Amino acid sequence: MFAGKSEELLRRVRRAQLAGLEVEVVTHALDERHGAGRVASHSGLSVPSHPVSDVPALVELARGRHLDLLAIDEAQFFGPDLVGAAGDLAATGITVVVAGLCVTFDGRPFEPLPSLMALAEDVVKLTAVCAVCGADAAFHQRVRADDVGDASVPTAAHVGGIESYQARCRRHFEGAR
Repeated sequence: MFAGKSEELLRRVRRAQLAGLEVEVVTHALDERHGAGRVASHSGLSVPSHPVSDVPALVELARGRHLDLLAIDEAQFFGPDLVGAAGDLAATGITVVVAGLCVTFDGRPFEPLPSLMALAEDVVKLTAVCAVCGADAAFHQRVRADDVGDASVPTAAHVGGIESYQARCRRHFEGAR
């Protein structure tokens, strides 16, 4: 979180649009932080998107279209079926760009990102800035449990931002409390 993943996705989308390519932007229906049907970065950049609830809906959205680029934000919410679907779409000639978290709030691999990273031709792993010391931060610490129960209980489908999570370096990351 807070590493610029959505911003990088949006940068690639804008470049493809400037090049006249056929682009589709998708986000998971769980993420309505910026309004339904929008992918937005913390810096304020945004583009319209199609919210979909699962991998079959994502594949159906792309089926029969002549897409050049399919951009998928919040990929961690699509689960492991996204790996095969992304590979199948790429095999048809579509460039698939994926943004999402590869580590859960308690420091474990967050599928499907680790598997997607292993199979991708190109991976850009971005880091945030540690909220404690300013170092590179590859982790995100849950700091507020409010509507998700105990902060030590893993909840893959919790969508939140700075009100719920902080970027942390390895030294300051506490994992599950």
